[in-house]
Amino acid sequence: MKYQIISDGSCDLSLEYAKEKGLEIVPFYVSFDGENYYKEGIEVDHFEFYNKMIEEHVYPKTSLPSVQDFVDVFSKYAETATPMICICITTKFSGSYQSACNAKEIVLEKYPDAVITVIDSMVNTVLQGLYVQEALRMQNDGVGYEEAIAHLERIKSTGRIIFTIGSMDYLKKGGRMGKLLTFASDTLGIKPLIVLKEGEIFPAGITRSREKSKKRLIDIAQEHFKKIGEEPETYSFVVGTGIDYDEAEKFKDLVDQGLGVKVPMIGRIGVTIGTHTGPHPIGMGFIKRYDA
Repeated sequence: MKYQIISDGSCDLSLEYAKEKGLEIVPFYVSFDGENYYKEGIEVDHFEFYNKMIEEHVYPKTSLPSVQDFVDVFSKYAETATPMICICITTKFSGSYQSACNAKEIVLEKYPDAVITVIDSMVNTVLQGLYVQEALRMQNDGVGYEEAIAHLERIKSTGRIIFTIGSMDYLKKGGRMGKLLTFASDTLGIKPLIVLKEGEIFPAGITRSREKSKKRLIDIAQEHFKKIGEEPETYSFVVGTGIDYDEAEKFKDLVDQGLGVKVPMIGRIGVTIGTHTGPHPIGMGFIKRYDA
C-alpha cells in the first residue's frame, strides 16, 4: 500500500532532502521580536537564524505549526485516498502532536475514509530526522502501512541524544531548564552534559572544557550500549550541531572511532531546538534501525 510520510519541522531535514525523498514537512515558526513569525526554511533560513543570535544577541521564540497547517497537508492526501503517517516532536517539548491530532479529526469530518496516523516520536531535532529516515527507509523497502507503524512505535524508545552546549543562557531563556537546574551556573566554564531520552532532557554530568565534554559524550554512549547489551552497529547515528561544522566533522571522527560505527551525516539543528540550545550545541543522536 502506498502511503505518505509527513513530519513537523522539528525533524531538521532540509527541504531539498524532503523533495528528493517525497517527504512532506509542516514547518515550525520563528520570531525575533515576539510579534512577527516566519516559517522555518521557507521565510527564514538556518544561517539567518543563527546569525541573528550571534550578531544581534537575539533570543528567538518559536511557535508550533497550526491546526490549519496540518489540515492543509492532510487534506491534500485525503483527496487521493493516500494513507498518512505523521511524525511529530516529543509532546514534552511542543504541542505540535496535538495540533496534528486536532487536524486529523477535522479532515476526517470531510473525508471519513481518510487513513491518518499521528505519532509522538518522543524525540526531536536531528534524531527526529533519523526517525523519519527510518520511516522513509521502510517505505522504500516495501514495508506495509500497519507494519511500518508498529516498527516506528517499537523503536522510538531506543532513541537518545547526548550533547553539550556552549552556554546555559538559551535554556534559561527558553524555559527548558527543568531537571538541569543543578547546572544553572556557568561559573569556571563548566560545560553540562545532557541526555534526551523518553522525550525529556536529563543532566548527565559536567566537565571543565569543551574538549573534555566531547570525549565524555563518547563515554556516555559506550556506557549506554554496555548497559543495554546491544551493539552500536545495530543503530543509526547522526552528529548534530548549530553552526560549528568543522568541529562537528572532528567529533564525527571521535564517534566513529569510539563506537566502531560510521556516522553518515552531520545534521543541522534548526530553529525549534536551536532556540533553546543556542548556536553552539554539539552531540550525537542514535536510534535502533527497524530491521536490526
